[in-house]
Amino acid sequence: MTVKDLKPGDLVRIIKDGQVIEGILMPSTELSSKDGVVIVKLANGYNVGISIIGAHIEVIKENYARVEVPEGGGITTYVEGQGGKLISIVSTGGTIVSKVEYETGAVRPALTADDLIDFVPEIREMGSIEVVDLYRLLSENMTPDHWTSIAKAVWGKLVGGSDGVIVTHGTDTLSYTSSALAFALRNLPMPVVLVGSQRSSDRPSSDSALNLLASAIIALNAPFGEVVVAMHGSISDTYILACRGVKVRKMHSSRRDAFQPVNDIPLAKVVFPDRKLVMISSKYLSRCRREDLILMPNFERKVAIVKAYPGLDPEIIDFLVDRGFKGIVLEGTGLGHVNEACIPSVRRAVEEGVVVVMATQTIFGRVNMNVYTTGRKLLMAGVLPASDMLAETAYVKLSWLLANFNDLSEVKKLFVKNIVYEINEVHEDYIYPRWYHGDRLQ
Repeated sequence: MTVKDLKPGDLVRIIKDGQVIEGILMPSTELSSKDGVVIVKLANGYNVGISIIGAHIEVIKENYARVEVPEGGGITTYVEGQGGKLISIVSTGGTIVSKVEYETGAVRPALTADDLIDFVPEIREMGSIEVVDLYRLLSENMTPDHWTSIAKAVWGKLVGGSDGVIVTHGTDTLSYTSSALAFALRNLPMPVVLVGSQRSSDRPSSDSALNLLASAIIALNAPFGEVVVAMHGSISDTYILACRGVKVRKMHSSRRDAFQPVNDIPLAKVVFPDRKLVMISSKYLSRCRREDLILMPNFERKVAIVKAYPGLDPEIIDFLVDRGFKGIVLEGTGLGHVNEACIPSVRRAVEEGVVVVMATQTIFGRVNMNVYTTGRKLLMAGVLPASDMLAETAYVKLSWLLANFNDLSEVKKLFVKNIVYEINEVHEDYIYPRWYHGDRLQ
């Protein structure tokens, strides 16, 4: 039997080198299929890759588990809680909304209010729960069009009487969506909390439950009216940070404390086991009246990020201009540079109406294009400095401006203006992370 004879969802038994492995056959990648490797989900929920070369394979039962995840379709479920408040959860997918079915060994989205109450029963003590099953997306598949629909869904809950709004999301592109919502939803009457998980709920080290519980505490009790990301602040279950959505970045591929503020400090934290909300920053946008909420949910898709590197070919910039792109974010080196060979192409882009901005790829720090000759030439060519904005935030902001303002001069003026604290004018030493230098840092 070959890989082609097997179908995702089959319950299989693989015998190889004296070992017997049983589990649900999962979809394989193109590379794993070519190499004769299958992915099997074991009864404990973990996936393993197994080479079937020299193995004996039996299909115990065909179509034993459904492994494909359809779109959610916007279905809403509801569970009555205590206290008279309403917590709305807009689910878009990701590890945080999945759970293992031990009967089949398959992982499926836990997207109903009942599922979430079973998973985090403490939330019910804070209010009633409604869950909108908007999407079931891997976050790398998010597009600006998805940001628009998420913003509209959140807006509907904000004006519809919710006391707290949470958006569940995959972690890989979570900071893009948090930036998008920060620009699309203005004058917020309460926090909008985005939350994800680095470890699925079937793992003993899962961060899902604590992140969700802290998100509810922040959504109901925090004094600010901003979009924030709520994730672990340490590898242990001691506190969850609420970081401003436009100043946060996933800084590690797998750690539970992967999300860190960049050029900023967290707004607040929730301390466990006390479940106490502690404010860290006094600089935030206060809650507004519901009737003052503004929705500007559109985003321009013809915006690109170009990372500077030795040998960057100017033809890449020319290609984007020729293909009708309206905005380019240059992720420059150091204080904001690309090689001088690119400057004529950058100048051409600006002359043809493309808005070109410069962020730094150092992550921390800010752009200053007045220091070196190359930077000054780029300024003269019409490049706009992104100050201390993350390249991701600059990309989202430029996309939002181009979709909502027709006048390019207005777009350029607003890009360099601080709108939702995406620009931090003053940097203190304590916002820069300290790395390991041979001694354990306290």
